[in-house]
Amino acid sequence: MSNIYQEIQKRILVLDGAMGTMLQQYKFTEEDFRGERFKDYPTLLKGNNDLLSITQPEAVKEVHRKYFEAGADIVQTNTFSGTTIAMADYQMEGLVSELNFQSAKIAREVADEITTKEPHKPRFVAGSMGPTNRTASMSPDVNDPGYRAVTFDELRIAYKEQAEALVDGGVDMLLVETIFDTLNAKAALFAIEEVKEERNIDIPIMVSGTITDASGRTLSGQTAEAFLISVSHIPLLSVGFNCALGANLMQPHLEAIASKTDFAVSAYPNAGLPNAFGEYDETPEEMRSQIEEYLKKSLVNIVGGCCGTTPEYISEMAKAVAKYNPRPCCNATKDS
Repeated sequence: MSNIYQEIQKRILVLDGAMGTMLQQYKFTEEDFRGERFKDYPTLLKGNNDLLSITQPEAVKEVHRKYFEAGADIVQTNTFSGTTIAMADYQMEGLVSELNFQSAKIAREVADEITTKEPHKPRFVAGSMGPTNRTASMSPDVNDPGYRAVTFDELRIAYKEQAEALVDGGVDMLLVETIFDTLNAKAALFAIEEVKEERNIDIPIMVSGTITDASGRTLSGQTAEAFLISVSHIPLLSVGFNCALGANLMQPHLEAIASKTDFAVSAYPNAGLPNAFGEYDETPEEMRSQIEEYLKKSLVNIVGGCCGTTPEYISEMAKAVAKYNPRPCCNATKDS
């Protein structure tokens, strides 16, 4: 069976687009989110997209399939908020292992199904590990700058539970993504290293940060290069950026890291910046032309889409990458 390290040397890989954007199209009601199992649950559950892996698994499966059929090589599991910390909003901390396991299992089934049909182009599953809704580096209380809503150890424990369940569900790699606070990411990476050591496994890790505005920094204040340096002690499959910016605004930050790392470089920007209604106006063709600038400059090994993107965007990206050689990256030589 081919592995991700072999494939990433052959071609530029395509990551999927937004899960949330696709699930919104189903217009699920509170009752749909609850399903039969959670019909009497004491809190409102609408908006808990991760829960749909249990209550609406066919919809989640269909989203994965559409992205693969559009040309994606890798899909992300429906687990962006799959930690006890994030699930506390819905009083569903006890469901975290099941949510992650089921989400990974669903994505794995679809990936294997498509790979069987097209064995020349194996498909992969990345276990999505989002940033949580708390930050370890900054105080949420403007009057108490020393206060923290979460500790490093609390994050580590939460991420470890998520990582274990994703591995049990059959993911090919773990994706620590949408990082706005690198200390949170370090807790996730520490937890993954613990899982790797305890289980004697060597699962590939992708890391993707978020530059939040025109300052070119993450929310916790790091430049793109500082972010790269602060995660490079871990042997990563890839490092890159996602969300917050459109493809054109992300390019300088990719340029800042591409020449300074031997890791593969990933980019999955939003479909431009949101308009006044929070919607994304950039067309798939417009986004493709911006992504092509990355490809011409050999900046990336993995491209995909974040907020506002759908299979139509991923299809355009898949057409674009077919014409370009992958960026040389020295660490992508593992044969295990």
